[in-house]
Amino acid sequence: MSDWLGDSNGPMGDHGAFMESELQVPRADLAAHIRQLDGDRLLIAVVGGPGAGKSHIARELAEALGERAAIVAMDGFHRDNDWLDAHGLRAVKGAPETFDVDSLSDLLARLKVARDDASVPTFDRDADATVTGGGSVPASAKYLIVEGNYLLLTRPGWRDLYPLFDLSIRIDLPEAVLRQRLTERWRDQGCDLAETRRRVEENDLPNGRLIARESRAADLVIRD
Repeated sequence: MSDWLGDSNGPMGDHGAFMESELQVPRADLAAHIRQLDGDRLLIAVVGGPGAGKSHIARELAEALGERAAIVAMDGFHRDNDWLDAHGLRAVKGAPETFDVDSLSDLLARLKVARDDASVPTFDRDADATVTGGGSVPASAKYLIVEGNYLLLTRPGWRDLYPLFDLSIRIDLPEAVLRQRLTERWRDQGCDLAETRRRVEENDLPNGRLIARESRAADLVIRD
C-alpha cells in the first residue's frame, strides 16, 4: 500500500495529504504484480470513477489469477431505494452517502481473516437493487478483488477501508471517455436523453471528480 508522506493534514482532515506517486503499469501486467504479494489472503482494491471499467477489470484479473480469486463489489452495498427515498437521496444514488460503508467495512474485515465459505451481496443493475448473497467467496480464495468507486476515499467511514487492502489499483481515464461510456450505459438502461444527461452531468461525473479530489493515491495506476 502507498504510504502517506509529510506531517500535514489533508483537506478532509486525514493525516498526510502528500502521497507518493502512483506507479503506472501496463494493464496486462497487473496479475503479475498481484502474484508477487505474500500472504494467505490478499485484498486488492480496484478503484476509478463511474464508467472506468472496474467490474470488467476485476473479472479480467480474477480470470488471470485463476480459481483462487474471488470478486467483492462495492455496489452490493448500495442502500435500497426505499431507504434513499426516506432520506431524500434517490436523485444522487451512487454518491458516497448512498452506500452502507459500515457493512462493507465489516464484511471486508471478516473476509480478511475468514477461512470459511462466505456469501457477499451483489448489485442487479437492471433491477436497480442489491442481491443478498448474490456472490460468494470460497474458503480457498487467496485473492479478493474488491472493486468500487470510493475504496480509497478519505472521508469518515470510507477511510477505514484503506488498511484492509494489500494492494490498490486505480483506473485513470479521460473524463470525455467516461462521459461517453456513461451516456451509453444509461441509454441502454432505457433512460431518455434528458434523464441520461442529468445522471451523467449532475451525478456520475461529479462523483468522479470527488474521487479524484478526495482519495488517497493508489499503489498502481493503469491508463490503457
